[in-house]
Formats: sequence, structure tokens, C-alpha cells
Amino acid sequence: MLPDTAFMEKVEALRRLYNRPMPVTSAARCPAHNAKVSSTGTTGPHTTGRAIDIGVRGADALDLVRVALSLGGFTGIGVSQKGSARFIHFDDLPRKAIWSY
Repeated sequence: MLPDTAFMEKVEALRRLYNRPMPVTSAARCPAHNAKVSSTGTTGPHTTGRAIDIGVRGADALDLVRVALSLGGFTGIGVSQKGSARFIHFDDLPRKAIWSY
């Protein structure tokens, strides 16, 4: 599975505006791997090539979400800011949702 080109254009626009490192902790996944690491099973957003997780924490996480919201185009935002798994998930699936892990 490769990332969706249109989605990656949105990620690139985000990277340019955020203007800081955006370490990718997860992106496109095959269905089998997604089923092992996610509760979304074999059909989660990462299996479409239209989702990415960025390793970021604290004030930087808030700044990244603010920039993403100002851009628009990201319709799913997941926030994981506890323990060692600190990241922000972005996708552009046909929904509008924000959640925490």
C-alpha cells in the first residue's frame, strides 16, 4: 500500500506551514498489519493510504493541530498524548471527527 497522492499533498502543505520536523510514526499499512496494530481491523483509515500519524508531544502537538485545522482538509484527527505513544493522527476520510486514544 502506498500513500494516496492527494492526501500527501495535504500533508506536505501542513509540513510547510508547521515548519518543524514531523516524524512519521505510521502511514499506509497493509490490511493484515493494520489488523495487528489497530482496533479498526483490516479496513482502517491507514489501509486506504489516506492516514498518517505524526510523533509530536506537548505544545508542539497543540501547534500542529492548530495548523491542520487552519488548513482544513483533514477530517479525522486522533490525539494520543499519554505514555510513550505520543502522536497525532490525521486522515481525510468522509467524516468529521476528533478523538483521543
